[in-house]
Amino acid sequence: MPQTITEKILAAHSGRETVVPGELINVRIDMALANDITAPIAIDLFEKSRTGSVFDQERIALVPDHFVPNKDVRSAIQVQAMRAFAGKYNIKNFFELGEMGIEHVLLPEQGLVLPGDVVIGADSHTCTYGALGAFATGVGSTDIAAAMITGEAWFKVPESIKFIYHGQPGKWVTGKDLILYTIGDIGVDGATYKAMEFTGDAIKNLPLADRMTMANMAIEAGGKNGIISPDETTLDYIKPRAKRPFECYTSDPDALYADVRTYDVSGIEPQVAFPFLPENARSISEAGTVLIDQVVIGSCTNGRIEDLRLAARILEGRTIDKNVRLIIVPATPTIYRQAMTEGLLEVFLSAKGIVSPPTCGPCLGGFMGILGPGERAVATTNRNFVGRMGHTSSEVYLANPAVAAASAVLGRIGSPEEL
Repeated sequence: MPQTITEKILAAHSGRETVVPGELINVRIDMALANDITAPIAIDLFEKSRTGSVFDQERIALVPDHFVPNKDVRSAIQVQAMRAFAGKYNIKNFFELGEMGIEHVLLPEQGLVLPGDVVIGADSHTCTYGALGAFATGVGSTDIAAAMITGEAWFKVPESIKFIYHGQPGKWVTGKDLILYTIGDIGVDGATYKAMEFTGDAIKNLPLADRMTMANMAIEAGGKNGIISPDETTLDYIKPRAKRPFECYTSDPDALYADVRTYDVSGIEPQVAFPFLPENARSISEAGTVLIDQVVIGSCTNGRIEDLRLAARILEGRTIDKNVRLIIVPATPTIYRQAMTEGLLEVFLSAKGIVSPPTCGPCLGGFMGILGPGERAVATTNRNFVGRMGHTSSEVYLANPAVAAASAVLGRIGSPEEL
Protein backbone atom coordinates (compact mmCIF):
# COMPACT_ATOMS: atom_id res chain seq x y z
CA MET A 1 0.00 0.00 0.00
CA PRO A 2 1.57 3.35 -1.02
CA GLN A 3 2.41 5.59 1.93
CA THR A 4 3.47 9.20 2.51
CA ILE A 5 6.57 9.95 4.56
CA THR A 6 4.39 10.90 7.54
CA GLU A 7 2.45 7.64 7.32
CA LYS A 8 5.64 5.58 7.03
CA ILE A 9 7.17 7.13 10.15
CA LEU A 10 4.00 6.67 12.19
CA ALA A 11 3.62 3.09 10.99
CA ALA A 12 7.20 2.25 11.91
CA HIS A 13 6.75 3.70 15.39
CA SER A 14 3.48 1.87 16.01
CA GLY A 15 4.71 -1.57 14.98
CA ARG A 16 2.62 -1.56 11.79
CA GLU A 17 3.40 -2.10 8.15
CA THR A 18 1.00 0.66 7.13
CA VAL A 19 -1.40 3.15 8.66
CA VAL A 20 -4.43 4.90 7.19
CA PRO A 21 -5.48 8.53 7.73
CA GLY A 22 -8.11 8.74 10.44
CA GLU A 23 -6.82 5.73 12.42
CA LEU A 24 -6.07 6.18 16.12
CA ILE A 25 -2.67 4.74 16.97
CA ASN A 26 -0.19 4.58 19.82
CA VAL A 27 3.39 5.39 18.79
CA ARG A 28 6.78 5.10 20.41
CA ILE A 29 8.43 8.50 20.71
CA ASP A 30 12.09 9.36 20.21
CA MET A 31 12.09 12.70 22.05
CA ALA A 32 9.76 14.57 24.39
CA LEU A 33 10.36 18.28 24.85
CA ALA A 34 9.06 20.95 27.20
CA ASN A 35 9.99 24.54 28.07
CA ASP A 36 9.73 26.84 31.08
CA ILE A 37 6.04 27.58 30.46
CA THR A 38 4.88 24.04 29.73
CA ALA A 39 7.29 21.80 31.67
CA PRO A 40 6.20 22.81 35.21
CA ILE A 41 2.65 21.64 34.45
CA ALA A 42 3.92 18.33 33.06
CA ILE A 43 6.26 17.91 36.04
CA ASP A 44 3.42 18.42 38.51
CA LEU A 45 1.28 15.83 36.72
CA PHE A 46 4.21 13.41 36.51
CA GLU A 47 4.87 13.64 40.24
CA LYS A 48 1.20 13.09 41.04
CA SER A 49 1.40 9.80 39.13
CA ARG A 50 3.96 8.50 41.67
CA THR A 51 5.69 6.63 38.85
CA GLY A 52 9.13 7.12 40.33
CA SER A 53 11.15 7.12 37.11
CA VAL A 54 11.06 8.45 33.56
CA PHE A 55 10.90 6.17 30.55
CA ASP A 56 14.33 7.24 29.26
CA GLN A 57 16.70 9.82 30.77
CA GLU A 58 18.18 10.63 27.36
CA ARG A 59 14.94 11.06 25.40
CA ILE A 60 13.52 13.96 27.38
CA ALA A 61 14.66 17.54 26.77
CA LEU A 62 13.89 20.41 29.15
CA VAL A 63 14.73 23.84 27.77
CA PRO A 64 13.85 27.01 29.71
CA ASP A 65 13.84 29.54 26.89
CA HIS A 66 10.71 31.72 27.06
CA PHE A 67 11.31 33.99 30.06
CA VAL A 68 15.08 33.66 30.47
CA PRO A 69 17.25 35.03 31.85
CA ASN A 70 14.51 34.90 34.52
CA LYS A 71 12.45 38.06 34.12
CA ASP A 72 10.66 37.87 37.48
CA VAL A 73 10.08 35.70 40.54
CA ARG A 74 7.43 33.57 38.86
CA SER A 75 9.70 32.70 35.93
CA ALA A 76 12.53 31.89 38.36
CA ILE A 77 10.24 29.45 40.20
CA GLN A 78 9.32 27.78 36.91
CA VAL A 79 12.97 27.17 36.04
CA GLN A 80 13.68 26.00 39.59
CA ALA A 81 11.06 23.31 39.14
CA MET A 82 12.67 22.18 35.88
CA ARG A 83 16.15 22.16 37.39
CA ALA A 84 15.03 20.15 40.42
CA PHE A 85 13.16 17.63 38.24
CA ALA A 86 16.12 17.19 35.91
CA GLY A 87 18.39 16.57 38.89
CA LYS A 88 16.00 14.19 40.64
CA TYR A 89 15.49 11.98 37.59
CA ASN A 90 18.92 12.49 36.02
CA ILE A 91 17.52 14.03 32.83
CA LYS A 92 20.52 14.33 30.53
CA ASN A 93 19.19 17.10 28.27
CA PHE A 94 18.47 20.00 30.60
CA PHE A 95 19.82 23.23 29.12
CA GLU A 96 20.17 26.46 31.07
CA LEU A 97 21.58 29.90 30.19
CA GLY A 98 25.14 29.33 28.94
CA GLU A 99 24.01 26.09 27.27
CA MET A 100 20.40 27.13 26.66
CA GLY A 101 19.12 28.21 23.30
CA ILE A 102 15.71 28.58 21.69
CA GLU A 103 14.47 25.01 21.87
CA HIS A 104 13.62 24.38 18.22
CA VAL A 105 17.00 25.64 17.06
CA LEU A 106 18.96 24.07 19.92
CA LEU A 107 17.76 20.47 19.63
CA PRO A 108 18.73 20.00 15.96
CA GLU A 109 22.01 21.77 16.64
CA GLN A 110 22.72 19.29 19.44
CA GLY A 111 21.84 16.28 17.29
CA LEU A 112 18.91 15.34 19.51
CA VAL A 113 16.31 15.07 16.74
CA LEU A 114 16.99 13.01 13.63
CA PRO A 115 15.37 11.88 10.38
CA GLY A 116 12.67 9.29 10.90
CA ASP A 117 12.05 10.31 14.53
CA VAL A 118 8.73 10.88 16.24
CA VAL A 119 9.15 14.01 18.35
CA ILE A 120 6.54 15.62 20.58
CA GLY A 121 6.94 18.92 22.33
CA ALA A 122 4.77 20.99 24.63
CA ASP A 123 5.17 23.89 22.23
CA SER A 124 3.32 24.34 18.97
CA HIS A 125 6.44 25.03 16.90
CA THR A 126 7.82 21.57 17.55
CA CYS A 127 6.86 20.98 13.91
CA THR A 128 10.20 22.65 13.01
CA TYR A 129 11.96 19.27 13.11
CA GLY A 130 9.98 18.08 10.11
CA ALA A 131 12.65 19.86 8.06
CA LEU A 132 14.95 17.00 9.05
CA GLY A 133 12.50 14.35 7.87
CA ALA A 134 10.99 13.67 11.30
CA PHE A 135 7.35 13.53 12.37
CA ALA A 136 7.29 16.34 14.91
CA THR A 137 4.28 18.00 16.45
CA GLY A 138 3.15 20.04 19.39
CA VAL A 139 1.13 18.51 22.23
CA GLY A 140 -0.20 19.56 25.62
CA SER A 141 1.63 19.34 28.93
CA THR A 142 -0.58 16.39 29.95
CA ASP A 143 0.65 14.45 26.91
CA ILE A 144 4.25 15.25 27.84
CA ALA A 145 3.68 13.97 31.37
CA ALA A 146 2.22 10.74 29.97
CA ALA A 147 5.09 10.41 27.50
CA MET A 148 7.69 10.87 30.24
CA ILE A 149 6.07 7.90 32.00
CA THR A 150 5.32 5.58 29.07
CA GLY A 151 7.54 6.68 26.19
CA GLU A 152 4.44 6.73 24.00
CA ALA A 153 1.83 9.10 22.59
CA TRP A 154 -1.41 8.58 20.69
CA PHE A 155 -2.39 10.21 17.43
CA LYS A 156 -5.03 10.23 14.78
CA VAL A 157 -3.11 9.59 11.57
CA PRO A 158 -3.33 12.85 9.57
CA GLU A 159 -4.13 13.19 5.91
CA SER A 160 -1.33 14.80 3.91
CA ILE A 161 -1.25 17.77 1.58
CA LYS A 162 1.62 17.96 -0.89
CA PHE A 163 3.03 21.43 -1.62
CA ILE A 164 5.25 21.45 -4.71
CA TYR A 165 7.55 24.44 -5.27
CA HIS A 166 9.45 24.83 -8.52
CA GLY A 167 11.51 27.54 -10.16
CA GLN A 168 14.25 29.87 -8.99
CA PRO A 169 13.42 32.30 -6.17
CA GLY A 170 14.20 35.96 -6.76
CA LYS A 171 16.67 38.06 -4.82
CA TRP A 172 15.84 38.41 -1.10
CA VAL A 173 13.20 35.65 -1.30
CA THR A 174 13.69 33.06 1.46
CA GLY A 175 11.91 30.11 2.99
CA LYS A 176 10.04 32.59 5.19
CA ASP A 177 8.51 34.14 2.07
CA LEU A 178 7.52 30.77 0.63
CA ILE A 179 5.70 29.73 3.79
CA LEU A 180 4.03 33.14 4.24
CA TYR A 181 2.89 33.02 0.61
CA THR A 182 1.56 29.49 1.15
CA ILE A 183 -0.33 30.45 4.30
CA GLY A 184 -1.68 33.47 2.44
CA ASP A 185 -2.94 31.09 -0.22
CA ILE A 186 -4.60 28.42 1.96
CA GLY A 187 -5.37 30.41 5.12
CA VAL A 188 -4.58 29.79 8.77
CA ASP A 189 -6.99 26.85 8.81
CA GLY A 190 -6.16 25.55 5.35
CA ALA A 191 -4.18 22.55 6.61
CA THR A 192 -5.98 21.84 9.87
CA TYR A 193 -4.76 18.51 11.26
CA LYS A 194 -3.01 17.75 7.99
CA ALA A 195 0.60 16.81 7.31
CA MET A 196 2.09 19.57 5.16
CA GLU A 197 4.67 17.91 2.91
CA PHE A 198 6.98 20.36 1.15
CA THR A 199 8.72 19.17 -2.02
CA GLY A 200 9.89 20.22 -5.50
CA ASP A 201 13.13 21.48 -7.01
CA ALA A 202 12.88 24.81 -5.21
CA ILE A 203 12.79 23.00 -1.85
CA LYS A 204 15.68 20.78 -2.86
CA ASN A 205 17.73 23.91 -3.52
CA LEU A 206 16.79 25.58 -0.23
CA PRO A 207 19.36 25.68 2.58
CA LEU A 208 18.35 23.68 5.64
CA ALA A 209 17.82 26.85 7.68
CA ASP A 210 15.10 27.94 5.24
CA ARG A 211 13.53 24.50 5.31
CA MET A 212 13.34 24.72 9.10
CA THR A 213 11.60 28.08 8.78
CA MET A 214 8.98 26.54 6.51
CA ALA A 215 8.35 23.50 8.71
CA ASN A 216 8.29 25.79 11.76
CA MET A 217 5.29 27.70 10.45
CA ALA A 218 3.20 24.70 9.38
CA ILE A 219 1.24 25.22 12.58
CA GLU A 220 0.32 28.71 11.37
CA ALA A 221 -1.71 27.01 8.64
CA GLY A 222 -3.27 24.64 11.17
CA GLY A 223 -0.97 21.78 10.15
CA LYS A 224 -0.41 18.78 12.40
CA ASN A 225 3.14 18.67 11.12
CA GLY A 226 5.33 20.01 8.34
CA ILE A 227 7.80 17.64 6.72
CA ILE A 228 10.49 17.47 4.03
CA SER A 229 12.10 14.24 2.86
CA PRO A 230 15.79 14.02 3.82
CA ASP A 231 18.38 14.53 1.10
CA GLU A 232 22.10 15.30 0.93
CA THR A 233 21.56 18.76 2.42
CA THR A 234 19.84 17.13 5.40
CA LEU A 235 22.51 14.49 5.84
CA ASP A 236 25.34 17.02 5.61
CA TYR A 237 23.78 18.70 8.64
CA ILE A 238 22.82 15.56 10.54
CA LYS A 239 25.82 13.26 10.17
CA PRO A 240 28.31 15.35 12.21
CA ARG A 241 25.71 15.76 14.98
CA ALA A 242 23.83 12.46 15.25
CA LYS A 243 24.50 10.54 18.45
CA ARG A 244 22.35 7.51 17.59
CA PRO A 245 21.23 5.60 14.48
CA PHE A 246 18.44 6.98 12.32
CA GLU A 247 16.42 6.01 9.28
CA CYS A 248 15.38 8.20 6.36
CA TYR A 249 11.93 7.87 4.84
CA THR A 250 10.45 9.25 1.63
CA SER A 251 6.94 9.24 0.23
CA ASP A 252 5.99 6.66 -2.36
CA PRO A 253 5.40 8.20 -5.82
CA ASP A 254 1.80 6.95 -5.87
CA ALA A 255 0.96 7.87 -2.25
CA LEU A 256 -2.47 9.43 -1.75
CA TYR A 257 -2.90 13.08 -0.74
CA ALA A 258 -5.91 15.08 0.39
CA ASP A 259 -4.73 17.88 -1.89
CA VAL A 260 -1.78 18.89 -4.05
CA ARG A 261 -0.72 22.53 -4.46
CA THR A 262 1.90 23.76 -6.93
CA TYR A 263 3.75 27.10 -6.80
CA ASP A 264 6.18 28.81 -9.17
CA VAL A 265 8.51 30.55 -6.75
CA SER A 266 9.99 32.77 -9.45
CA GLY A 267 6.87 34.90 -9.22
CA ILE A 268 6.96 35.33 -5.46
CA GLU A 269 8.26 38.57 -3.94
CA PRO A 270 9.41 38.99 -0.34
CA GLN A 271 6.27 38.77 1.77
CA VAL A 272 4.94 40.77 4.72
CA ALA A 273 2.12 39.35 6.84
CA PHE A 274 -0.04 42.22 8.07
CA PRO A 275 -1.94 42.11 11.38
CA PHE A 276 -3.59 40.18 12.77
CA LEU A 277 -3.08 36.82 11.07
CA PRO A 278 -0.17 35.15 9.27
CA GLU A 279 -2.50 34.59 6.31
CA ASN A 280 -2.64 38.35 5.65
CA ALA A 281 0.45 38.10 3.47
CA ARG A 282 1.22 40.78 0.90
CA SER A 283 4.08 41.22 -1.53
CA ILE A 284 6.57 43.84 -0.36
CA SER A 285 5.66 45.98 -3.37
CA GLU A 286 2.11 46.17 -2.02
CA ALA A 287 3.02 47.03 1.58
CA GLY A 288 2.48 50.76 1.25
CA THR A 289 3.83 53.21 3.83
CA VAL A 290 3.73 51.68 7.31
CA LEU A 291 5.84 53.52 9.89
CA ILE A 292 7.36 51.28 12.56
CA ASP A 293 8.73 51.55 16.08
CA GLN A 294 10.61 48.27 16.51
CA VAL A 295 12.28 45.46 14.59
CA VAL A 296 12.98 42.02 16.07
CA ILE A 297 15.27 39.60 14.24
CA GLY A 298 15.39 36.18 15.88
CA SER A 299 13.07 33.45 17.25
CA CYS A 300 12.77 29.75 16.43
CA THR A 301 11.65 30.84 12.96
CA ASN A 302 14.56 33.07 11.93
CA GLY A 303 17.25 33.19 14.62
CA ARG A 304 19.84 31.00 12.90
CA ILE A 305 23.28 32.11 11.74
CA GLU A 306 22.05 32.28 8.14
CA ASP A 307 19.34 34.72 9.23
CA LEU A 308 21.80 36.91 11.10
CA ARG A 309 24.17 36.95 8.11
CA LEU A 310 21.33 38.07 5.87
CA ALA A 311 20.39 40.89 8.25
CA ALA A 312 24.03 41.96 8.55
CA ARG A 313 24.32 42.24 4.74
CA ILE A 314 21.65 44.90 4.86
CA LEU A 315 22.82 46.67 8.01
CA GLU A 316 26.56 46.83 7.34
CA GLY A 317 27.67 50.44 7.01
CA ARG A 318 24.18 51.73 7.81
CA THR A 319 22.40 53.09 10.89
CA ILE A 320 18.83 52.36 11.82
CA ASP A 321 16.21 55.10 11.76
CA LYS A 322 16.24 57.23 14.91
CA ASN A 323 12.63 56.30 15.66
CA VAL A 324 13.22 52.53 15.52
CA ARG A 325 14.47 50.06 18.14
CA LEU A 326 16.35 47.08 16.67
CA ILE A 327 16.64 43.86 18.71
CA ILE A 328 18.76 40.97 17.45
CA VAL A 329 18.36 37.58 19.16
CA PRO A 330 20.84 34.83 18.20
CA ALA A 331 18.96 31.58 18.83
CA THR A 332 21.68 29.61 20.64
CA PRO A 333 25.04 30.24 22.32
CA THR A 334 26.75 28.55 19.37
CA ILE A 335 25.08 30.94 16.95
CA TYR A 336 25.88 33.90 19.21
CA ARG A 337 29.54 32.91 19.32
CA GLN A 338 29.65 32.34 15.55
CA ALA A 339 28.06 35.73 14.92
CA MET A 340 30.66 37.29 17.20
CA THR A 341 33.53 35.51 15.42
CA GLU A 342 32.23 36.59 12.00
CA GLY A 343 31.91 40.22 13.10
CA LEU A 344 28.12 40.27 12.79
CA LEU A 345 27.61 41.58 16.31
CA GLU A 346 29.81 44.57 15.52
CA VAL A 347 27.64 45.27 12.47
CA PHE A 348 24.48 45.16 14.59
CA LEU A 349 25.91 47.35 17.34
CA SER A 350 27.34 49.85 14.88
CA ALA A 351 23.89 50.11 13.30
CA LYS A 352 22.60 51.10 16.79
CA GLY A 353 20.85 47.79 17.41
CA ILE A 354 21.08 45.73 20.58
CA VAL A 355 21.96 42.04 20.85
CA SER A 356 20.03 39.87 23.28
CA PRO A 357 21.06 36.54 24.78
CA PRO A 358 19.11 33.58 23.36
CA THR A 359 15.44 33.80 24.36
CA CYS A 360 11.94 33.44 22.93
CA GLY A 361 10.96 36.49 24.98
CA PRO A 362 9.93 39.15 22.44
CA CYS A 363 8.15 36.70 20.11
CA LEU A 364 5.38 35.96 22.62
CA GLY A 365 5.34 39.39 24.21
CA GLY A 366 6.91 37.97 27.33
CA PHE A 367 10.28 39.67 27.67
CA MET A 368 12.99 41.70 25.93
CA GLY A 369 10.95 43.86 23.56
CA ILE A 370 7.35 44.43 24.64
CA LEU A 371 5.33 46.81 22.48
CA GLY A 372 3.42 49.74 23.97
CA PRO A 373 -0.01 51.04 22.92
CA GLY A 374 -0.26 51.66 19.19
CA GLU A 375 3.33 50.65 18.44
CA ARG A 376 4.23 48.67 15.33
CA ALA A 377 6.96 46.07 14.92
CA VAL A 378 8.41 44.19 11.98
CA ALA A 379 9.49 40.79 13.26
CA THR A 380 11.01 37.62 11.83
CA THR A 381 8.82 35.66 14.26
CA ASN A 382 5.85 33.46 13.41
CA ARG A 383 2.69 35.05 14.83
CA ASN A 384 1.06 38.46 14.66
CA PHE A 385 -2.14 37.95 16.62
CA VAL A 386 -3.77 40.76 18.62
CA GLY A 387 -1.49 41.56 21.55
CA ARG A 388 1.08 38.97 20.52
CA MET A 389 4.09 41.18 21.25
CA GLY A 390 2.59 43.49 23.85
CA HIS A 391 -0.32 45.89 24.11
CA THR A 392 -3.55 44.84 22.41
CA SER A 393 -3.45 47.96 20.23
CA SER A 394 0.08 47.22 19.01
CA GLU A 395 0.74 45.58 15.65
CA VAL A 396 3.21 42.96 14.43
CA TYR A 397 4.19 42.54 10.77
CA LEU A 398 5.95 39.28 9.87
CA ALA A 399 8.83 39.30 7.37
CA ASN A 400 12.16 37.73 6.50
CA PRO A 401 15.44 39.03 8.03
CA ALA A 402 16.40 41.09 4.97
CA VAL A 403 13.07 42.94 4.91
CA ALA A 404 13.19 43.38 8.69
CA ALA A 405 16.69 44.86 8.57
CA ALA A 406 15.84 47.16 5.65
CA SER A 407 12.73 48.35 7.48
CA ALA A 408 14.82 49.20 10.55
CA VAL A 409 16.98 51.47 8.38
CA LEU A 410 14.06 53.02 6.50
CA GLY A 411 11.87 53.57 9.56
CA ARG A 412 8.98 51.93 7.71
CA ILE A 413 8.23 48.62 6.08
CA GLY A 414 10.41 48.49 3.02
CA SER A 415 12.42 46.34 0.64
CA PRO A 416 16.18 45.73 0.71
CA GLU A 417 16.11 46.88 -2.90
CA GLU A 418 15.44 50.41 -1.66
CA LEU A 419 18.87 50.44 -0.07
